[in-house]
Formats: sequence, C-alpha cells, structure tokens
Amino acid sequence: MPFSRATTIDPSNGSTVRWAFWAICVLTVLRFVLAASLPLAFDEAYFWLWSKHLAISYYDHPPLIALTIRAGTLLFGDTEFGVRFVSLLASVGASWAVWRSGALLLGNERAGALACLFFNLTLMFAAESMSATPDALILAASSFVLFFLAKAEATHDGRWWIAVGLAAGAALLSKYTSFFLGAGIALWLIATPQGRVWLRTVWPYAAGVLALAFLVPNLIWNAQHDWISFKFQFGRIAEGGQPAWRFILEFVGGQIGLASPFILMLGAMSFARESNFLRAVRPLAYCAASIWPALVYFAAHALHSRVQGNWPSFVYPSLAVLAAGAVLIPWQNRVAQRSVGLSRMLAVPLAAAILAFVYAQAFWVIVPMGRHDPIARMMGVGFNDVAQNVAAIAKARHATALVTTNYVLTGWLSFYLHRQIPIIQLNEDFRWLSSPRASPADLNGRLLYVTQEPDKERPFLGNDFAGVEKIAQFERMRGKVAVDPVYIYALSGYRGAPVGRMP
Repeated sequence: MPFSRATTIDPSNGSTVRWAFWAICVLTVLRFVLAASLPLAFDEAYFWLWSKHLAISYYDHPPLIALTIRAGTLLFGDTEFGVRFVSLLASVGASWAVWRSGALLLGNERAGALACLFFNLTLMFAAESMSATPDALILAASSFVLFFLAKAEATHDGRWWIAVGLAAGAALLSKYTSFFLGAGIALWLIATPQGRVWLRTVWPYAAGVLALAFLVPNLIWNAQHDWISFKFQFGRIAEGGQPAWRFILEFVGGQIGLASPFILMLGAMSFARESNFLRAVRPLAYCAASIWPALVYFAAHALHSRVQGNWPSFVYPSLAVLAAGAVLIPWQNRVAQRSVGLSRMLAVPLAAAILAFVYAQAFWVIVPMGRHDPIARMMGVGFNDVAQNVAAIAKARHATALVTTNYVLTGWLSFYLHRQIPIIQLNEDFRWLSSPRASPADLNGRLLYVTQEPDKERPFLGNDFAGVEKIAQFERMRGKVAVDPVYIYALSGYRGAPVGRMP
C-alpha cells in the first residue's frame, strides 16, 4: 500500500520553488565558505588524527569519519577545507534527498522545496554539515534512508529496500545512534498498515541483513579490544545520578535553538498528527515513527543525565518533512490553524536570523564573550598562533617531542604544527589504539609538556618525571580577547614504564 497522498495540498507554486532553490543554494555556498575559513574544532582535529592511522573502528565511533577525512585530505591536503570536503559534499546530497522525500511524500515540488529549505535553515544541519564529524555523515545517511523508503512506497518496487539497507549501513559506519534509525523503521513496519504490507515480502529483511553486514568489521574490532566502544557508548544508558528536571529543560531548550523555534513548532504539530498511524494511513507515518524511538530514549536519558544537543541529529530530515507537512496539509482545528499560520509566517525569517547571527559571531565576534565564547572554545580560534609559539620555544630549547595529556591539545597541535615536531600523549591510550607507541628513547628525550589546565593535568606527570619546570605561559587569543591560557613545562628524568602514543 503506498503512502496516502493528501489531495487537499495546495498546488505547486513555481515561484516558491525557485525562491526556495536559490535560498538553499546561498546557504550551501555559505557553508562551503565557512568550512574553508574557520579553524578546526577540537573533535575535527581528533578525527583528522584518526585518518592518519586508519583502522576498522575506533574508541568513540565507527570508521567512516576517518575514511572520509582521509579522502578529502588526499584531494585538498591537510587543510580545513580538505578535512571537511566530504562532509560538505554529503550535505549537498542530504539536501537533495530531503527535497525529493518531501515531494514524494506530500505530492508536489513545493512540499519538497519547503522541506529542504526548513532543513537547511536549522542550526543543527548548518553546523554539523560543514564539520568533519560523524553527525554530518549520519545526517546524510538518514536523509537517504527517508528518500529510499519514500521511493519504495511510491513505486511499489521492493528493490528500493536494497538502497535502504545500503544507506542504513552507511549510517552504522557513521555513528552508533544509527540503531535508532533501525528502530524507527521497525516501528513503522509493525505499527502501520502500509508497513505491514512490506513485512509479507522478503525486502525489509534483506535490507536489514545488508545494513548489519556493514557492522561486522566494527564488531570484529570491538571483540579484539574488549568491546571498548560498546562499553563507552552504551554505558551512557546506566550513567547519571538522581532525576533532575534541568537536563530535560536543557534538552528541550537545545533542540529549540538547533531547529529554531517555529520550525520545531511546525514539526512537533505535524509529528503529533502523523503519530495517529495506528488508526489510519498517514502520509508522513514513517517520519513520525522514525522520531519516536529517539524521543523516548533521549527523554528518559535526560531525566538523569545531560543529552548533548547533536545526539538527535539523525531525526532532522524527518522533522523537516513533517514541518513542511504542517504547512501544506490543511488543519481542521481553528487553534491549530492559527498556530500554523503564525509559525509559517515566522519560521523562515527567525531561522535565517539565528543562522545569520551565528555566522556573524563566528566571523566577526558580534558579541564579545571572552573565555565564555562557545565558538572560540570549541573551535581552534587563534590556535595556529599558539602552535607557532610552541614550535618556537621547542626549537629554542632543542626539544625532541611535545607531551600532552588530553586529546584536544593533541589534535590541535598535530594539525597546526604540520609535523614540525613529534607529539606524545601520555594518557588516554584507548583513543589511539592504531597509533605507534612511544619508545623509551622518545620518552627520555628533551620534552616539553603543553597543557591548558595544569592544576588538573600536571599531577599525572609527578610519578614519571624527576623534573617538571614551568618555562612559559601565554594566551590563546581571538583578536584582542583572551580565550584560554596555555602553559609549557620542561620535562626531564623520565622514570616510568614506556607509555603513551604518538598520533
């Protein structure tokens, strides 16, 4: 049974489609410009280091982000644009898939254009899709899962389920939250009339087997490493303390900001209506079903622990199509009509204003925040100058290697020093299992220790080095404003067992 078409949808409006297309093009170009201009975030530098020692999996995530960074830097070198290139390409594909999904599910090009515009205007998509992170890849993969399912329903051709399996497999190679995509598909198959029709065919099962085949290398790697990734990621389920409403408020507030208030309002209203898929055939039943597992889990998680804002990124393709459905499918309730009318009027201007402010803050620091500037602290703003200061001190003291005790500095120093000097991270060995170990000769050379939090991190060195002498301190700057301090210590007399990796 195909998705039910809403026959009361307004006819396609050519000028609206053209206007949305050019707006999406402008937003896409802005992402490319920002990606080429802004320094790497610390996670991007961390994943870039993974790409220098490829493996079939890593501590935090499956391997796809490392593979894509490696591909981008082979084309454009070890530059910010090279690191982010494949994520940017994936964002273009994701936009296309959301447009086509909206057009298929809602019955005209205007619906696809509106869904794609909403998608591109969310801060979630804007931020994640121009960054070299697993969220950029899972956003693209979930967009194509949605599109291929819509094609299967529109054409009655079960072979599209093979494409669903491939897209879901790419999601599994991107991030472990992709399991929620599978749960959403399963809910749609079991709970909806149109889904149950497919359960009587071989295609959904073939898609599931194909998707899980992508997970096999990851399982092999984890089996060889004491299931380290699964213990870390799925251990979050049991972590946390007493129930605290502040985490729920943080979660809701974060999604309001990342989706923008009125796009989220439209999506939430449509989600509530389309969740009636148990009693009736709904045109956007899969979009609603795909959100339910993640919503239940993250709401439960937020009762006792913080939910990071980016974790639900994979539901945003469905959210964008639902928001378009709220605008284009008529409402019978007068209160709902007024709410949709207001949200429809304000959704695009407010979302555009939020994006404009964030982009301007990233480029020009519209609101000075100093040490509390989240963009500066997350991204390596001013870190190239830090790296060159460190390199000059290392050269003057004839240092043979730098030592760090956190992956943030390890990544940034490695990227911005361009291999001028080896770097050894003494702790967090689990992050660098594919990198070579430091040798006794490396640890007994002339070492400089770099840290941003000496009171917290320097005690790790006390038992292993006879001498720990502070020799320099300076600030990482954003223009004329200090972001955070950097401290350098000279180390001597290593007396511990050989530890550490050289990413």
